[in-house]
Parts: sequence; structure tokens; C-alpha cells
Amino acid sequence: MNAPTNISAQTQNRKADHIRICLEEDVQSHQITNGLERYRFIHSCLPELNYNDIDISTTFLGKPLGAPLLISSMTGGTEQAAIINQRLAQVAQHYKIAMGVGSQRVAVEKPQVADTFAVRKYAPDVLLFANLGAVQLNYKYGLDECLRVVDILEADALILHINPLQECIQPKGDTNFRGLLDKISDLCNKLPVPVIAKEVGNGISAAIANKLIAAGVAAIDVAGAGGTSWAKVESERAENPLQRRLGRTFADWGLPTAECITTIRANAQDVPLIASGGLRHGLDIAAAIALGADIAGLAMPFLQAAATSETAVAELAEVLIAEITTVLFCTGNANLYQLKHSDSLQRIE
Repeated sequence: MNAPTNISAQTQNRKADHIRICLEEDVQSHQITNGLERYRFIHSCLPELNYNDIDISTTFLGKPLGAPLLISSMTGGTEQAAIINQRLAQVAQHYKIAMGVGSQRVAVEKPQVADTFAVRKYAPDVLLFANLGAVQLNYKYGLDECLRVVDILEADALILHINPLQECIQPKGDTNFRGLLDKISDLCNKLPVPVIAKEVGNGISAAIANKLIAAGVAAIDVAGAGGTSWAKVESERAENPLQRRLGRTFADWGLPTAECITTIRANAQDVPLIASGGLRHGLDIAAAIALGADIAGLAMPFLQAAATSETAVAELAEVLIAEITTVLFCTGNANLYQLKHSDSLQRIE
């Protein structure tokens, strides 16, 4: 599918705007949190463990991971994005953690920027997720375009991000979501890799998760509220007062990440579940896993580190791994399975 040059230029400019705004402006939610502050771990002063024996490895979608970490979908399509993705991929490879890239729509519209997403050469053994907006299935995208972005990344799975609020606010947003579930189901049946449904910071409810699972989605990334607000991001890009007002009004819209995890897991005990949305350190990651998630995704902390250097990304990964390991040690859990099935996390009334 060949898109008009002006559309691809708009998409590429939007990518550059998103990086700049996320790094330079205050686009975090303030009135709504990820919900994890309502929980705390029960400290074990006698864990009866050797710290060096703690195992935080896991598997996700059948692929081994050194830690329950996902570098969440962020960017691509620009020179700066290419540098960021390379740094992220090299660190993901070193620590054997999963990685997603930002929406690859720009690579479909402008194939010459596909290399900014093509990180497999830097991360040959990593669980990699391609990414497209689900709504594009209502705008002439289909199996061919999905196969193309999977091939660009040599991806293990395709993330379909679902972002109705962002599309309402961003200039020239795509807002026809009618009949999308059937198209997602058709894609799940035809695509040779698993499909992951992901929100972008407003959360997925249990009811919608059930519909997506029934449609054939292989995993859910809750991407709840409490972190980066894409309503605020788009308000910074507003072309008129209406868009700016909408972005500010809906800055704290959505379901907290903790609520998404617990309600989805209560209804779907076996679906692979990614916790993301406002997670900022290993304590958040461990709490999300204790609540029922399988792995946890972080975007903003990795973006800030990757904008600095590969060393900064590696240092962040080291800290997150140490924090997760410390939680397991200080709760008397030798591995993630024990943590998830323990009573180590309690809700604060």
C-alpha cells in the first residue's frame, strides 16, 4: 500500500514530536496513579534463602527471558529513534529481556525508514514485538501490512495498540473503531505470529479483555493509567484550542494498572498478561507480578535512559533486576512462581 507523501511526512513528524514532548514536557498523570500504592509487601526478616540463588528468569509466549521485563513500545521512524532503538536492543540482548518498538505505520507509509525499527541484528535472541495501531485495520490496512511490519522486525509477535482517547485528541486522528473486533479476530486467525492487544495508557477492562481473548488475541498488555498521559502528549501538539482543551480535560482518564491486572486475572486465569502503565522501578514490577501479571513493561524510564546513552540503559536494567531480586529475597520467595503464588503482597485498607 503506497500512502501519499504528505501523509508519511505527517506520521514521521508526529514520531519526532512524541519523543521531544515525552523528554521535555510534563506529560505524566498527576491525579490518577497506577494503583500499586494501595499494596505493600510483607517483609520477611528471616527469608531462609541465599540471595545469590534467587531466580528471576521466566518465559513469555514460549520464549525464555532473563528477567520479567519488557522494554515497552516507544519509537521509530526518525534518526534519533534509530539510535534509541539500537541502544535499547543491545541492552535487551545482553540481559535477555523483551522489547517492543513503536508504531510501524510510518515504515509502511515510508519504507526507507524501516531500518530505524530493524533491531534484530542487535538483538538476535530477544523476544521482539512489532507494533501497529489496531484502528488502522479500518483504514485500508490488513494482513499484508501486518506481515510487512513483522518481517521488518523479524518479530516474535505483533502488538496491536488500541488508543481511542489518543485518536480523539491528536490532530487528524483516526476515530472509526466500528467493527474492529471482527477484524482483529480475522487477523489473529491468519497471522503466523501471536497477536498482543495493548492499550497506550488508559487501561484494558476485564470485559474488553474477555472479548479480545475470545477473538484470538494471544496476550494482553493492560497499559493502565498512572504514567505517561497520551492525552497530555497530544495536547502539546494541538493545532487549535479545542484539541488543547480535550487533552487537558482527559489527562487523567483511565483505569489504574493494578485494577486492570486484578480484574483481568480474576476472569482469565491463563492468558499471558503484561503489566504496564506508570511502572517506574523494580518494586512496581514485583508488585504487578504478585498481583497476577507475567512480565512488566516500562517505557518512559527506558526512553530517558536511551536518549542519554547505551550505558545509561544498561545501568537502568541492572537497577531494575536488583530491585526485583531484592523483593524476592526480602519476602522469602526464591523465584517468580513462588512470588506470584505467595501471600507476600497485601492490600492496604
